Amino acid sequence: MKIILVLIILQQLLSADTDSLTLDEAMQVLVSKNLEIKAATLDIDIAKEDEKSVSGMHWGKLDFIQDAARSNDAGNVFGFKLTSREASFGDFGFSEFSIPTTPAQQQALLNTQPDDLNYPDDRNFFQSKLRYEVPLFTGFALSSYSDIMHSMTKINRLKKEELLNEKRFELRKSYYDMALLANSIKHLSTILTNIEKLEATTQSMIDVGYAKKIDLLEVKAKKGNVERLLGQMRSNKTLLYHYISFLLNQKVSSIVLPTSEVAMPTFSDENILASNLDIQKATTGLTIREGMLSSEEALYYPTVGAFGEISTADNSFLGDAVDHQAYTVGARLQWNIFNGGSDSAKVEKSKLELLKMHSQVALAKQGIALQIAKIRTEIKSADEDIESLNKRVRTR
Repeated sequence: MKIILVLIILQQLLSADTDSLTLDEAMQVLVSKNLEIKAATLDIDIAKEDEKSVSGMHWGKLDFIQDAARSNDAGNVFGFKLTSREASFGDFGFSEFSIPTTPAQQQALLNTQPDDLNYPDDRNFFQSKLRYEVPLFTGFALSSYSDIMHSMTKINRLKKEELLNEKRFELRKSYYDMALLANSIKHLSTILTNIEKLEATTQSMIDVGYAKKIDLLEVKAKKGNVERLLGQMRSNKTLLYHYISFLLNQKVSSIVLPTSEVAMPTFSDENILASNLDIQKATTGLTIREGMLSSEEALYYPTVGAFGEISTADNSFLGDAVDHQAYTVGARLQWNIFNGGSDSAKVEKSKLELLKMHSQVALAKQGIALQIAKIRTEIKSADEDIESLNKRVRTR
C-alpha cells in the first residue's frame, strides 16, 4: 500500500509539472478557447452572411404562389372561369335572352338582369403560379450595398484582430506579473527568515540584558509588515491564476514563468501608423460612408426590373393544367421625378457625414501618433529609473 501511495503521489507531481503552461502554449489555448474571441469570430461569420444576402439580390427571386379559394361572388366566379379559360356565353345569361321583334321587346331585353351572371353557383378556384423577378438597374444601389457589407465584414475582422491583440497582451502581462510576484515573494521570504533570526537574537540579547523590549517590538513590527506584504502578494498570485483561467477558459493552477526580459520594439512611427488597427477601422468606415453616399445618389436614377410568370388555374387542383396554362412577361421602369427635395437633402447629408469621416480619420492618425510619442517617452523614463536603481544597488 505504501508503494502504491508513493506511486500515486509521484504521478500527480509529474502530471502537475506536465500541466504547467508555457507562455507560447497559453497563447495557442487563448486563440482556440477564449470566449470573447469565439464571439468575435461569430460576428465575422454573421457579417459574411449579410454580405451574401445582399449579393444574392442581383439574381432576383423566384416565387411559387398557390391560391385556393371558393366564392359565389359574381365578379369572382366570372373571373375564376375567365382565368381558367372556361368562360362561356351562358355565363352572360344568354339562356334568358330571346330575339326581340318589337321596340318594346328590345327595351325589355336591355332591362333583363341575367341570373346566371348575377347569381352564379359556388365555384372553387385553384391557381398555381411560378413568378421570377430580377432587377436590371437600380441606380448602382445594389453594388453600393454590396461594398458596404464587404466593408462591414472587414471591420469585424479588424475588431477580432484588435481583441486578439488585447487578450494576448493581457495574457503576456499576467505571465510577467506572475514572474515578478514569484521573485518578490522569494525575496520577501528571505527577508522574513532573516527577521525571524533577528527576532530570536534580540530575545536572547534581552535575556542577557544587552537589549530592551522596545527593540524586540520594533523587530516584530517589521516582521508583521513583511508578513502582510507576503499575504497580499500570495492573494494577488491567486487572483492572477483566476484571471489566466478566465482568459484561457480552462482551469490553470500552474504555469512556467518567463525568464527573459521584454525587448524594446524597433518599429518606426510610420510602420506603427500603417499597421494600426484603429486607423484601419477608421479608413474602412470612410469606405462605408462613401458607399452610403453612392446608395443615396441612386435615388436620382430610375430603376428597371423585369419579370416573367407561368400559371395554371382550374376549379380543382392542377385540373387540365396544360390546357389552362398562361404566361406573362414584362418589364417596369420607375423614376421618381419630384418628392419635395427629400432626395437631395439625403445626398447632402451623406456628403457632410463623409467630410466628417475624413476629419475623424485624420484625427485618429494624429491621436495615435501622440500616443506613440507618449509611450516612447514613458519607456525612456522607465529605463532611466531602472538604470539609476541598478547603480544604487551596485554601489552598496
